[in-house]
Amino acid sequence: MSAQTTSVRPPDDTARRAAIQAADRASIRRHRILRGLRLSGAQLFCFVVSAGFFALPLVYLTIQAFKPYTEFLQNPTGMPHPWTLQNFSDAWSQGDFGHQLLNSLLYAVVPNVITLTLGVFLAFPISRGWFKHSNALYAFFVFSGFLPAGLIPLFVEAQKLGLYNSRIGYLVLTSLAGAGFFFFVGYIKSIPRELDEAAAMDGCGYVRFIFTIIIPQMKPALATFGVFGFVASWNNLILPLVMLNDSNLWPVTRGLFSFFGQYTLQWPLIAAATVIVAAPILVVFILLQRYMVEGVAGGATAGAQGVGQTPAATAATPAE
Repeated sequence: MSAQTTSVRPPDDTARRAAIQAADRASIRRHRILRGLRLSGAQLFCFVVSAGFFALPLVYLTIQAFKPYTEFLQNPTGMPHPWTLQNFSDAWSQGDFGHQLLNSLLYAVVPNVITLTLGVFLAFPISRGWFKHSNALYAFFVFSGFLPAGLIPLFVEAQKLGLYNSRIGYLVLTSLAGAGFFFFVGYIKSIPRELDEAAAMDGCGYVRFIFTIIIPQMKPALATFGVFGFVASWNNLILPLVMLNDSNLWPVTRGLFSFFGQYTLQWPLIAAATVIVAAPILVVFILLQRYMVEGVAGGATAGAQGVGQTPAATAATPAE
């Protein structure tokens, strides 16, 4: 009995040696990562210049938002003296941003959730090759994404269907975009097919399988295109100008656009309004940015395979 126990348990020196090797491998990985993050002098200079081109206008805009109008006329490039929040209060009341921010949040979140959900439900069967001509259907959807948006036909369609100047109609018109569909196909191909078989054997339905297994596996991809879709919907100005005539339905970008008529010379007020409009986008990006790199990398690694093909790791596994 003791002989069997001795043969089953690994010796202490073997376990210690394995732990040391694992620690060495982790140290080597950390060293490679740190070495890759180091910047040379030229790279650091390019990074500072590029960041300056992007950051300096935003910093200047934010500083002007805290400056009184008379101070701006006297010193348009200096620091505020004194600092004031009156511009934000005036911009909030004059632009009716309390109501318009709710409209923009509705117009950005609801179409985004519907588009991402429909994209997953459409991308999953195509990525698994359940259709006879999955590659042709996939190519058709990818090609349709490069076609220009027809604003005039969309306007005529909205009038004919009773969707013009309506909150529900605007949500319907903006909820059927499939920008992330081709990306989801590549990402789903990296999910093992064994999960499909295990769920089928356990009696899991299709809709439940998508919501409880596939969507949690796609959090990085959904977060990536969720950010892109939220920013695009939040910054959309042309479509609200055409489709929404009632001021009670205007999003925040439409309210910001009105400042350039009556308050053209009030640049500190316009700067404060711009900061108010841009703040929710910054918050969403900060909350979801850690998923974005992982989501882009995950979709790119599997995107080179054909639709319906089995990933290399799965194909190498022998069938039982």
